[in-house]
Amino acid sequence: MDPLLTGEQAVLGAILIDPRQLSRLDWLEPRDFYRPAHRALFSALRKLRDDGEPVLDAEGEVPLEWLTATAAEAGRHVRGITPSYPHTLIAACPRPANAPVYGRMVLEASIHRTVAEHAARLLAIAREDTGQREIDGTLAQADVLAAVLDDLSRRWGTQPRTQAPTPGTSQPPAPAVAPVPAAQLEDEQFLLALLVNRGGAIEEVFDWLRPQDFADPGHGQLYRCVGALHHRGEAIDPVTVLWEVQRRGLLADGTLTQQQPTPLLGDGAAGSAEWLGEQLLRSSLTRAAAGAALQIAAHADDQRLTPGQLIGHALHTLGPLDDVRARWSKDLSPAAQQPLADQAARVSAALARSPQGKPGNRRLPVARTDPMRPRAADPSASPRQPGPPRSRAPPQHRLPSHTTCRSPPALTDGVSMRTTPTDWTRLSAPTFCATCTTTSTSCSAPGPRPQ
Repeated sequence: MDPLLTGEQAVLGAILIDPRQLSRLDWLEPRDFYRPAHRALFSALRKLRDDGEPVLDAEGEVPLEWLTATAAEAGRHVRGITPSYPHTLIAACPRPANAPVYGRMVLEASIHRTVAEHAARLLAIAREDTGQREIDGTLAQADVLAAVLDDLSRRWGTQPRTQAPTPGTSQPPAPAVAPVPAAQLEDEQFLLALLVNRGGAIEEVFDWLRPQDFADPGHGQLYRCVGALHHRGEAIDPVTVLWEVQRRGLLADGTLTQQQPTPLLGDGAAGSAEWLGEQLLRSSLTRAAAGAALQIAAHADDQRLTPGQLIGHALHTLGPLDDVRARWSKDLSPAAQQPLADQAARVSAALARSPQGKPGNRRLPVARTDPMRPRAADPSASPRQPGPPRSRAPPQHRLPSHTTCRSPPALTDGVSMRTTPTDWTRLSAPTFCATCTTTSTSCSAPGPRPQ
């Protein structure tokens, strides 16, 4: 006896016996049924209700026309529905009042089946993109799978949240590891040789490339050693990397073979570390998508998981894929730049980025034609706080120091002036340079600078 087949027959038989049970199954959809004939029958029952079938309002026994009309409507879309099959459905229903329970059984099986189907699609697209070194199809299908999980969670009545499998429960078998292509291994070895032998190459990939992005675990450990040296600020060359490998015990525990570090000891390589790292990240993304799809399919085949647990485990399995995708979108996607329309917009944008703030908030310096004229008070400035009185010397008007003139100032209007090496005191008239007959702040003639 197939429990799924029995549950679908029971819910359809309950509606045929008591048509009022259809109003308690509005959350169930025809696509939730596995057999095409059952989908057609459930759609026919809904259509008859929407068309105002009189039997829905009748009390007592259901007339035979209800069964024949349902079979005739479903037969228009699917072949093989005989007039006797509705009677088979009625016999499969023990209690019509339990129709919502039977419907939840159908929905639960539909959720398992839907998750498995979308996981299989993600696996097929990820493997195709791996051969073509593309990621667009994989990312699109991953978005579809995440949206399907959210919709299924809403229909089941739970919140979509990640849930790791409980350690005590049985885990699905680990997916078989696909063999790494030889070209992938060569790219990883070339990148490692470039990082070791070319100084500063690690800075191009250190922020977004991770050891788990390498298909070969040994190459990932070698990259971890190079990253550790860079993090500590130590020199990176074949000798220091080999010593770091020895310190971590990677040769002693068998993580690395004696031949794996050999390519790092060569004369070096030439190329772009950023471009090679991008290719590795592409492969890592499709590889993570394929691994997540295999694990989600294994969870979907486990009938012991409730729909809530299945959705939570599937979202948890997509976590590594989301991590690789976030690093790809953040660090390797070109930033969108909006071109400025004209030169005025460029100037406005430059002023907005300046430390002075926005153009409207900048205060331009006050033009001063007379260097001896006191500066006008700023109305926007905060008032000075009163403080203790301070003793001051008698006010004296000091000449501003010469900017470029080296000649001593002299009087041109016959007014006396006391000239000392330390003080130039103005008595009544402005002072002019004796050499160029200009004010002292704009003179360019050579001469001694007043103190």
